[in-house]
Order: sequence, then C-alpha cells, then structure tokens
Amino acid sequence: MSSEPPPPGAGQPPDDDPFLKQPPTGSGPGGGSPYDSPQGGGPYGPPPGSGGPPPPGGGPPPYGGGPYGGGGADPLAGMPPLADSGKRVLARIIDMLMVAIVVYVLSLLFGGVRFETDPDEVNYTSSFGQSLLAAVLYMGYDAVMISRTGQTLGKKWMGLRVANLDDGATPTLQTCLVRAAVLWLPFAFCCACIWTAICGGWSFVDKPYKQGLHDKAAKTVVVTVP
Repeated sequence: MSSEPPPPGAGQPPDDDPFLKQPPTGSGPGGGSPYDSPQGGGPYGPPPGSGGPPPPGGGPPPYGGGPYGGGGADPLAGMPPLADSGKRVLARIIDMLMVAIVVYVLSLLFGGVRFETDPDEVNYTSSFGQSLLAAVLYMGYDAVMISRTGQTLGKKWMGLRVANLDDGATPTLQTCLVRAAVLWLPFAFCCACIWTAICGGWSFVDKPYKQGLHDKAAKTVVVTVP
C-alpha cells in the first residue's frame, strides 16, 4: 500500500457546469473567497468607517447582501440579470400546455377521462388517478429537464434558466424535485391554477431576487440566458 499522498484535486468532481460562477480574473491560490476584495474590503469597497470612499451611489448592494437580505457579498455577482416575470409566466404556460396534452392522451388511453354530466356518475377513483398522473408527469418533466440544463422547453424558448442562488450552477436533481413538488403537488391535487398563480406570481412582488415560492423552497433564481 502506497504512502504517497494523492495528487491534487483527486476525488473531487470536475467543475464542468458552464454556468458555475468563476473567481474574478487575477485571483490566486489561497486568496480567500473568490468574491472578496483585496485587503479585507467587501465587494463594494472598504467597510464603513475605514476611511475609504463609499460605494458608488452611497447605497447598499443592489440585491441586499446575503442570500436573503443579510450582510455579505452579493450572491448574484457574476450571474446574468434576473428573468422578467412576464417571460416566466409565458414559459410556464408553454410547459403546462405541453404536459397537459400528454396527460390528456394518456388518460384517454387508460380510460381516465370521463364525460358524464350527472354528478352521481362522477368516478372519483378515476379523478384521483388522473391527478396523480398529472403530478408525476409535471414533477418529472420539470425536475429532470432543469437538473440537466437548467431549462424546460418553455424556459429555453423564452431565453431563461434556473440557477442556484449561492453559486449560479444548475440545480441538482434533489433540489429540482423540491422545487417541482412545491409547484406541482398542490396544483394537481387541490388548488389547480390558483396555486400556480400564487406560487409563480410571487416573483412579481418578491424582492430582491424575484423568486416564486418554489424558488424560495429550493433556494434558486431564474435568470436570462446570455
């Protein structure tokens, strides 16, 4: 058994995500956080009271500091601009229509669609089965697509992608499943479009990261594709 130490970087996964935030040009080994400024200053200049000039504009960082408004470096530094909420809605509608067509066709094939108008003839077992099928397909489509490229087809056509808030990388499958579950489970079983409007529409009023409720649960943001 060899006592030689392993070569540098052995056992660590390659950073091959093209969207992963990179250190600024000129950062050397052992230079601390890639977003730290020289001599201990923050990314927006020297700390208050150090005698240095104030940040441009005299205000706080544009996104409020830490991941949820605390101090520290801006987590969106080095990332593309946040996505327009209107484009996010269009992308979501495209995805919903695409999956809804698949759900409808499969329901027809397996006898899950009923056309009775008499309330006494409603088949609740079939209704639950159709809701379960919709939930599985919506979650699977959303989670698998986003974990691979950060994009569903709707987001790709709208020029958007989902990214981790902390590092800009494409979310893992586990993160995407959390995000998809918050978005789609209430939609499929109880609240339908009302929940989608609340969950996704939250991005219109959320500050500073324009997150939907599903983004907050997964700690992700939606950004534009350069």
